[in-house]
Amino acid sequence: MNELHSDRRDTVLVVDDTPESLGFLTDMLDGAGFTVLIATDGESALRLVEQITPDLVLLDAIMPGIDGFETCRRLKQTGSASQLPVIFMTGLSETENVVQGLAAGGVDYVTKPIVMQELLARIRVHLSNARLAQGPNAALDAAGRFLLATDLRGRLKWCTPKARELLSEMGNTPAGQDLQLPESLALQLLALRRDGGGQRSRCIFESGTRKLECSMLSPIGPDELLFRLSEEAAGNEQQTLQAQLRITTREADVLLWLSRGKSNREIGEILAISPRTVNKHLEQIFIKLGVENRASAAARAARLLAH
Repeated sequence: MNELHSDRRDTVLVVDDTPESLGFLTDMLDGAGFTVLIATDGESALRLVEQITPDLVLLDAIMPGIDGFETCRRLKQTGSASQLPVIFMTGLSETENVVQGLAAGGVDYVTKPIVMQELLARIRVHLSNARLAQGPNAALDAAGRFLLATDLRGRLKWCTPKARELLSEMGNTPAGQDLQLPESLALQLLALRRDGGGQRSRCIFESGTRKLECSMLSPIGPDELLFRLSEEAAGNEQQTLQAQLRITTREADVLLWLSRGKSNREIGEILAISPRTVNKHLEQIFIKLGVENRASAAARAARLLAH
């Protein structure tokens, strides 16, 4: 069980309007074992958190539009994100700026240029503190999250209302009957548990034309495992990227998953291609978009899909 917990990838949302900073932070955090989501402004960050709740937010204080301080205040008013640890990043170092960040709801404040080892240490401390403060059961009740827990044999023990609604629709469970996991999904979740979060940390369950991505998060008791669900609705988004950016279907697939914070390894697993092939697609995407790195490409896609 401890091995499962140690292999879990925490998700960090980086909010910064500077492509160079995004690229640097994305590479460093991905290399340190984190799943990275990105947003280039406060409004995009708020929309992203409505869809998926990260474990921690790195937030630039000075950005066009709503600044980082206002973004943090609005995040704290969101049910699913109210307890998120937010670390501010900025070149401002005066005492009043630090106080302003903490008053807005931040838990820490680091100044640029970023010292990466120091930032990683602070991130790990605040993630640990957040888990201790919330307790294991608090995660299950987080508003708006698609979460479920199974026992070690793959049997459903508990799920959030949103997860129950989604599973009922995909499994055609009649109203009033106890929800049961589809057998094929239960078997895939068991496979994720046996793998211990190593080669496979997620699986795809298909029902008709609908797809459900299931990610293993962590153990939450001696006989209980926590999973996150998300329904795949990539068709229209993939078509938008392909049409607007004049890229191939496969390049659009890769770019879409890149904009969702996936690493090359994760994109390869989802699309059933090798990480090397993913990298070759990215090289062509960079050329066609006129960008130099994955952060800039992801930011371009995120802006396009936000409209």
